[in-house]
Amino acid sequence: MAPYGKMKNAAQFNFFLILLLIVSLLFGCNGDADTAPQTSMARQVSTITVHPRKVTLTMELSGRTTPFRIAEIRPRISGLIQRRLFTEGSDVEEGDVLYLIDPAPFQAEYNNAMAALNQARAQLQSVGSRAVRYKELLAAKTVSQQDYDDAASALNELNARIKSLQASLDVARINLGYTRITAPIPGRIGKSSVTDGAIVTAYQNTALTSIQQLDPIYVDVPQSTAELLRIKERIGKGQFKFNTEQRAVQLILENGALYPFEGTLQFSDVTVDQTTGTVTLRAIFPNPDKMLLPGMFVKAVVQEGVDEQAILVLQQGVSRDHRGDPYAMIVDDGNKAQRRPLVLDRAIGDNWLVVSGLAPGDRVIVEGLQQLQPGTTVKASPLDSPQDQPAMPAPDAQLGNQNPGED
Repeated sequence: MAPYGKMKNAAQFNFFLILLLIVSLLFGCNGDADTAPQTSMARQVSTITVHPRKVTLTMELSGRTTPFRIAEIRPRISGLIQRRLFTEGSDVEEGDVLYLIDPAPFQAEYNNAMAALNQARAQLQSVGSRAVRYKELLAAKTVSQQDYDDAASALNELNARIKSLQASLDVARINLGYTRITAPIPGRIGKSSVTDGAIVTAYQNTALTSIQQLDPIYVDVPQSTAELLRIKERIGKGQFKFNTEQRAVQLILENGALYPFEGTLQFSDVTVDQTTGTVTLRAIFPNPDKMLLPGMFVKAVVQEGVDEQAILVLQQGVSRDHRGDPYAMIVDDGNKAQRRPLVLDRAIGDNWLVVSGLAPGDRVIVEGLQQLQPGTTVKASPLDSPQDQPAMPAPDAQLGNQNPGED
């Protein structure tokens, strides 16, 4: 009986082992069934589709305003300032009398020159008649050749003297006119360095005052030669078109406000400043209200050219790795996330201008990027964005050459 009991116990033990194994297998299968949907569930992301756009590229350069014309007023004759005839800081017109130098000595000099000239002219008839008469008498051999030569010489000498006196009269007239110091250009006049009764000398080093023409007004901004070479290289490669006509320029004032009048680029200097490595760009702006004053700090938004096939991507769709290099995550044809390294040019509004790394038709992930790894299966839905609207960014949104290496 004992062996039979042992066999029964062994059979029961084996039964329980088999039952435990079956239960473990069932639970294991259920666990795999529960996790399988989780591992195969796709990540929900939002994307934008890249389309080429026509974009006017601009650069923002800082500079200062300079007068359109400036004239330093100096006397052309020496004398005593009799009166100052302008109000400091007022607007003057071309030809307005600014100072009056005492004209009395210059008037006397003019009168003296006029009298001497009239005296010489009065002698001209007598000397001329004598020369003519001696010529006739010489033909009749009633006067000698020497007498005729003396008469002709006296006439020539008198004519030369008349020309000299006429020149002296002209000088006296010019000097008398210089007693009225006038404005050579229209504009706003500054403070006077002399008062009534001051003695001045001709062409002295110290200016009496200065006039600055403020309408229109220049804006001079420096551009780095590296930027200039970059633009020429891109134009040479056909990456964008250069506007050969006068390029429009907009102005941002010190308080951040946009200047209401648009200017035009006049020229780019051909000489490089060796201390700064820049060339000067000069733009001209209308200034009817005299809002712009010489020496003001401003920012000029200058057009570089037009990129007919610009690739723009929202800044929120661009990430950076541990080295700071930009990249984007796109959705491939298999609905998997893939990483694309990018080369960026500048920020335009809330977009990056992409030089390379993206192609038309790419779907760039802009939402759902958190902890998204390449190769992850995603479920992409389009994001409502102005990306598909081919509108030109506003000039105040094109804040020039922002470094793509900085956020």
